[in-house]
Amino acid sequence: MPERTEVVTSQPRAGAPRRPLLEVVGLSAWYGEAQVLSDVSLDVGSGEVVTLVGRNGAGKTTLLRSVMGLHKQTRGSVTFEGLEITRRTADARARLGVGWVPDDRGIYATLSVEENLLLPPVVHEEAWPIERVYESFPVLHERRDFPGTKLSGGEQQMLAMARVLRMGARMLLLDEPSEGLAPVIVQRIGEIIREIKGQGVGVLLVEQNVKFAATVADRHYLLAQGRVVEHLDNRQFQDRESELLTYLGM
Repeated sequence: MPERTEVVTSQPRAGAPRRPLLEVVGLSAWYGEAQVLSDVSLDVGSGEVVTLVGRNGAGKTTLLRSVMGLHKQTRGSVTFEGLEITRRTADARARLGVGWVPDDRGIYATLSVEENLLLPPVVHEEAWPIERVYESFPVLHERRDFPGTKLSGGEQQMLAMARVLRMGARMLLLDEPSEGLAPVIVQRIGEIIREIKGQGVGVLLVEQNVKFAATVADRHYLLAQGRVVEHLDNRQFQDRESELLTYLGM
């Protein structure tokens, strides 16, 4: 990154919620003896979209997996709604309202759209009823009897997001939701993220598409070699778009 890059620790922000929806403090992670995250701290408020931006191999997906409890070789703390969840399983975190949308979407290929939506349990009273899902994702209503194998990449992405919202997730962990999608579908994904943000859901988003990230996010953490090297608000991020595009090789 250019020379002016410096480590910025996550500090309380003016106007920020007193207690973040999600708070990560001092998170480190390893694969065997190879350390891939080093002392990462960040937070996400209710109704806030925060992105993790960095080159491939920076540790972004490992960070999401660690927050979800899918990566076990970690040290540090993860707190959700004021509750320490560091030692809880991924299933337990999902039941508390943390929703995981991986980059491969995790769709059950042989099940219909509606079966994919109805299979996971409802975990919270704020879970979206199926009618609301179809209202916000009309294409899923049109395709409700289609198996997962018959869906486009964009439709699979919408289904993966809708599924965790129907469960009652209040914190979404999204890994590269715009990857490989046509611009018109990326635009729709952005609209959906802004919609759920307006309903108080927090979003932690891994995203390589700088232009897309700037349209949906409030704040951005730049990762390099497993560390947070910058913490930018969206205005700062937009002002440095060209610089970031060059850094990411895009």
